[in-house]
Amino acid sequence: MGKEKVFVTKASMPPYEEYIEAIKPLWDSRWITNMGYYHKELEKKLKEYLDVPALSLMVNGHMALELVIQAFDFPEGAEIITTPFTFISTTHAIVRNRLEPVFCDVKASDGTIDETKIEGLITEKTAAILPVHVYGNVCNVEEIQRIADKYGLKVIYDAAHAFGVKYKGIGIGNFGDASVFSFHATKIYNTIEGGAAAFSDQKLYERLYNLKNFGIRGEDLVVSVGTNAKMNEFAAIMGLCNLKHTAENISRRKRCWELYKNNLEKTEGLLLFQENINVEKNYSYFPVLVNGSFHRDRDDLYSKLKENNIYPRKYFYPLTSDEKCFGDKYRKNDLKTARRLAAQVIVLPLYPDLEFDQVDRIIHTIKEM
Repeated sequence: MGKEKVFVTKASMPPYEEYIEAIKPLWDSRWITNMGYYHKELEKKLKEYLDVPALSLMVNGHMALELVIQAFDFPEGAEIITTPFTFISTTHAIVRNRLEPVFCDVKASDGTIDETKIEGLITEKTAAILPVHVYGNVCNVEEIQRIADKYGLKVIYDAAHAFGVKYKGIGIGNFGDASVFSFHATKIYNTIEGGAAAFSDQKLYERLYNLKNFGIRGEDLVVSVGTNAKMNEFAAIMGLCNLKHTAENISRRKRCWELYKNNLEKTEGLLLFQENINVEKNYSYFPVLVNGSFHRDRDDLYSKLKENNIYPRKYFYPLTSDEKCFGDKYRKNDLKTARRLAAQVIVLPLYPDLEFDQVDRIIHTIKEM
């Protein structure tokens, strides 16, 4: 058994002294929330980094998604076509808006929504398509937009895994009507907790501003009903500090990612998702599919790795459509490929501080089982 525990991820943090120095002004101003200087500065810096027309910071990625959906003011009970192969947040954001998720199967090649099956799910109640750039694998944005334009639908991308990703040289946040990012501690870039929505329509910025700040537009003026989804100044400063180190962190991830790939892609019974040559990756995850020709199934491999103090994750199992909180309500659609991936995928540890000898240990443990 390995001596040290290796978890699937570890939060990236700037040097301690850098962050402590950066937060010192807060003790003078005592302005630690309500969209102060650092909130505004981070919003500006992220807009530049992601190369998007407009961006609104939020307290977390889930609230960003939930409020973007709300901002489009879909009629209650409207349907949103989405993927079940994602974190539960994607589905909850739809359901909490009193809308109906309609689950579309995914592609075996990369785990993203199967665009060839979207049109068959469109009804008179369909209002939007909500795909996910899962593991940073980019959806077929051209075909999805073609379908949306044909039927007059909104497109909202869950880009929680795709921070910094570019497609054909274009920042991933430029596609669809909006794209939502997560800055959770487990992501490649974090603000401790945080998120943002990127979009091109400035009217959406104003709508989101109202939604995340109780609709307050003046000392004595509340213009609409909203909630509290503002990012605080401590989180914004963490984001500003981490942004300085993001390029190096992605470079470190890439080295570990390539070490995994070079040693596992030819292993019988282990498959990797296809790479898209038009995508500039962020190396956020290293998913592996365990198929029938491997000498252990996915769950057995998962257990054996844990016995060796290696803690991968079964992202994403079960499918969100199959979660207990929904009962059998959303199990009617054919999700054959998604269920197969959910039973086969295991995500291996990957983070900037992961050492090469730890990666070698994980690879050796897998091959020696």
